[in-house]
Amino acid sequence: MAIALSQQGGLGVIHKNMTIERQAKEVRMVKRYKSGIVKDPLTVTPTTPIKKVLELTKSFKISGLPVVNGEELVGIVTSRDMRFETRLSDPVSTIMTKKDKLVTVPEGTAEVQIKELLHNHRIEKILVVNKDFQLRGLITVQDIQKTQAFPNACKDTDEQLRVGAAVGVGETSQRRVRALIAAGADIIVVDTAHGHSTGVIETVRWIKSTFPESQVVAGNIATAEAARALIEAGTDGVKVGIGPGSICTTRIITGVGVPQITAINNVAKELEGSKVKLIADGGVRFSGDIAKAIAAGADAVMVGSLLAGTEEAPGEVELYQGRSYKAYRGMGSIAAMAQQNGSADRYLQETDEITKLVPEGVEGRVPYKGSAETIITQLVGGIRAAMGYIGCKTIPKMHKNQQFIRLTNAGMRESHVHNIMITKEPPNYQVE
Repeated sequence: MAIALSQQGGLGVIHKNMTIERQAKEVRMVKRYKSGIVKDPLTVTPTTPIKKVLELTKSFKISGLPVVNGEELVGIVTSRDMRFETRLSDPVSTIMTKKDKLVTVPEGTAEVQIKELLHNHRIEKILVVNKDFQLRGLITVQDIQKTQAFPNACKDTDEQLRVGAAVGVGETSQRRVRALIAAGADIIVVDTAHGHSTGVIETVRWIKSTFPESQVVAGNIATAEAARALIEAGTDGVKVGIGPGSICTTRIITGVGVPQITAINNVAKELEGSKVKLIADGGVRFSGDIAKAIAAGADAVMVGSLLAGTEEAPGEVELYQGRSYKAYRGMGSIAAMAQQNGSADRYLQETDEITKLVPEGVEGRVPYKGSAETIITQLVGGIRAAMGYIGCKTIPKMHKNQQFIRLTNAGMRESHVHNIMITKEPPNYQVE
């Protein structure tokens, strides 16, 4: 999902309901998925067993690995070399393409020349080396094709996809932050249900003092006072939303929360004049809701249920009453909090006993929607249409050139489809 989002110009945040090692691995998978030049490719030595190489290619979803002896490049092994190999305990040196037959380019070679070499030699990978024939990078046909297929991809200065990662404020948060930044996470999201708390503020302050170049987003909040406290702690962005999510019951269970548009507006006023960005988290059902959130002061939105039914979302497709669905659960649900490395700390739960957990979310199912690309295309199209209607070319202009009106229940009914039975459901409008 994080890969699909970045390819479409968004940014996925890897959740923290897993071990530190697994979360860091998922960050690395996103960072390695696409890049102009893979500057630190995975490598193996000539003595590495073929079985181990197969495991690495499967784990990282790659088709080949450079072979190095110390720092010197001595060969490359690809999926074609291993396709029908049965001697899995043999060293990879027995099947690799050796040094004298490698196609390489020096650092700084133009993309046009690289494409020409790939085409002329009918190969899918070119190794980048320095004058001492030491490996300095890897360029693949797939990466070039991805660049052409996804021109709006969200990439860093090394042409790698951007990705964020969530952390909490518990005992292991500092170790998790270190591992995620080492893995290449572009943004660290200090993710809790109550962002205006000492733990969040201190965690943000520690991250910014320890890793001053890192980008930090903190939340969730709903008031100007909370925004002010996080700005003073050094955050680069705030996440706004207490209880607006479709699977969230916080407002009902605790009686605490602020209607989302009001919360966005409250925080946006406090952020005026600062460089801190506002992310509206939750309450988005249609693309029009994104447009309203931006108009109220948000710079971006975070969505869950809108993408929960897509092919890239976790969970299996299940059939219910003739229609396909996918399971979807809130981070505040019993199941999410009870699992190992779960989200209990996000909701200030200090017990491991399931019967004593107080949930602030539910579990359920959402309609299967196909690929995330289709849904994102519809969402972006709706936002662009909204900007056209109100005459705004940019998001900052949407913050200023808008007018909100109070809508009655009758007005809301009129806004939706009425007096007709839908026989063909459009991709951007679903009403339960």
